[in-house]
Amino acid sequence: MSAETQIREVALRAREASYELALATRGVKDAALHAMADQLLARAPEVLAANAEDVARAEADGAPANIVDRLRLTEERLSGMAQGLRDVAALADPVGEVVRGSTLANGLELRQVRVPFGVVGMIYEARPNVTADAAGICLKSGNAALLRGSSSARSSNAAIAEVLRDAVASGGLPADAVQLVPGDTHDSVKALMRARGLVDVLIPRGGAGLIRSVVEESTVPVIETGVGNVHVYVDRAADLDKALRLVLNSKTQRTSVCNSAESLLVHADVAHEFLPRVIEALQEEDVTIHGDTEFCHFDGVVAATDEDYATEYLALEISAAVVPDLEAAIAHIRRWSSGHTEAIVTEDLAAARRFTAAVDAAAVMVNASTRFTDGGEFGFGAEIGISTQKLHARGPMGLQEMTSTKYVVTGDGQVRE
Repeated sequence: MSAETQIREVALRAREASYELALATRGVKDAALHAMADQLLARAPEVLAANAEDVARAEADGAPANIVDRLRLTEERLSGMAQGLRDVAALADPVGEVVRGSTLANGLELRQVRVPFGVVGMIYEARPNVTADAAGICLKSGNAALLRGSSSARSSNAAIAEVLRDAVASGGLPADAVQLVPGDTHDSVKALMRARGLVDVLIPRGGAGLIRSVVEESTVPVIETGVGNVHVYVDRAADLDKALRLVLNSKTQRTSVCNSAESLLVHADVAHEFLPRVIEALQEEDVTIHGDTEFCHFDGVVAATDEDYATEYLALEISAAVVPDLEAAIAHIRRWSSGHTEAIVTEDLAAARRFTAAVDAAAVMVNASTRFTDGGEFGFGAEIGISTQKLHARGPMGLQEMTSTKYVVTGDGQVRE
């Protein structure tokens, strides 16, 4: 059976499931989400055993440590996945929400209401937690999910999907609301990208190469998620103790995620005091620093190149530079930023306002770690991805971002003259 035929079959089943999901009440959907969470924990041994197969295969293939970290599931991470599903259940149902409404001069009642997309396709790399996050958000927002994870996580994804499908069915909803896209080759990915009319929207989540390929080759409408070349700028008016905590947390709390800091900028007026402290602290955490001339005065700092400033390391590495003023920091960020998250550490309200107004990113932090750019941390429950584009959705995408709208117009026999 060809990849196109396989995709058509699962997409048609997803379409049928989406019709039922669109009409499901919040109570039914929330019950299914709680069942999904309960079953993930109840069947944790089989999920973790499947994940161990993927991790062992990745390590045998010599995968980098950050990739293995993204792939690995633990009891704690599995509990987090279950809690994410419960958090989504606790949120208001976006379907049917009235975005705006009015009564026209001719008496027509006009309402714009939120509705599901229908069938949402996800193409994502490594991180098997995305399987549960995406399934949960799609279900709550009334969408059927077609999930295409990477071959590196195929055992984990298959085990998680089986658990979720069983839980959904136990709640009276169609199991086909959650489906893995069949196939491990790129042919299945291409077939999904070309399933226009069967799949309503496609969301890629992963590295720059994957995202670029989906955006450029897909005939299905795409919501683009982006890589995270994330900066922390320590201003002349920064509380340096606070700045040190924020830099360390942004860089080292978890390196393999898109909201981890990849570049450090320090105002020249505080460089003499801050550089020795931050370099020592980063090096104690085994972070390799790729720095400019000022940073390279310190032992162990590697000279930075343009490639370093453009790199999303996703590892214990960071690029760094001293800048003469706030405007130079903004200019540096404009040149190298991927538009994901940028942060300023400052006690100067005017500097904070200038930075937040001038920096173009999906999220801008003031005196807070970049690690907070996350749907769960923002109170959205789990997230389906972080959009760095500017149409439809930007930033962490939760329930509302997984809906479109339609106009409902109610009259009493009015005709247009």
